[in-house]
Amino acid sequence: MMKLAKKDILGIRDMSREEINLILDTAESFLEISTREIKKVPTLRGKSVINLFYEASTRTRTSFELAGKRLSADTINISASTSSAVKGETLIDTARNLEAMTPDIIVIRHSAAGAPHLLAGLVRQSIINAGDGSHEHPSQALLDMLTIKEKKGKIAGLKVAIIGDIAHSRVARSNIYGLSKMGAEVVVAGPPTMLPRDIDKLGVRVCTKLEDAVADADVVMMLRIQLEREKQNIFPSLREYARHYCLNRRNLGLAKPDAIVMHPGPINRGVEISPDIADDPTCSVILNQVNNGVAVRMALLYLLTGGSE
Repeated sequence: MMKLAKKDILGIRDMSREEINLILDTAESFLEISTREIKKVPTLRGKSVINLFYEASTRTRTSFELAGKRLSADTINISASTSSAVKGETLIDTARNLEAMTPDIIVIRHSAAGAPHLLAGLVRQSIINAGDGSHEHPSQALLDMLTIKEKKGKIAGLKVAIIGDIAHSRVARSNIYGLSKMGAEVVVAGPPTMLPRDIDKLGVRVCTKLEDAVADADVVMMLRIQLEREKQNIFPSLREYARHYCLNRRNLGLAKPDAIVMHPGPINRGVEISPDIADDPTCSVILNQVNNGVAVRMALLYLLTGGSE
């Protein structure tokens, strides 16, 4: 039985296809727990997980907390705004103090790319990257892949269009790595100012028009505009952005009839995606992504503490 031969989960880029499959298969086995009347198993009883979040989060932080609690781990949440970071404590000192308390896993979200990698080299505990700057968001890509597999029965051979703020999106980067490894054709589209230089070297096809990317797509993944990461105005206005890059009935009609629509959240309704598309259960799988996020994060906690498939 294959085990996850990793101390840390830092990104999809350094994962093999076999490791991704192991995580997805394990997550599938955990989905059933969320349907029980008592949503709890004793699998990680006696283990402790610290969620250390230096950035705001609803879905990721809550699902990591639920994942730990549903596996019976002791789960502690720390926000930068209520920690010693406001008193000037460095990330390294925070990590070393947490290490001294001997938890088993530290989940970290930080605005600085590479922060989880820094901690992974400093502390004995397993580190899970819950998003580092514009670098990677591995658990989001894993739950996206689980959702695609659940709805389409496969990933290999599908055309996946990723639309929006590619340059600032850690979700896009992790999905490009993961979906490409799993055999999907990935197409990205966005304003030229939101497309990283040399993004095509990651093996994706690049478009500047939403319509070109969406045509015949099996999966359409819309991205949030990362306003908090943009240091300058890279498009004239939200109205202008929506005119060219908002997913609506007209341009979604260019995709395959059974195409699914995804979004990592939070949604800027009417800017990235029209409300009628976001709320349409015949195509939108946005809430399925949220549900699958708990199972994927359960799988990561389980596998890092020594569990096998």
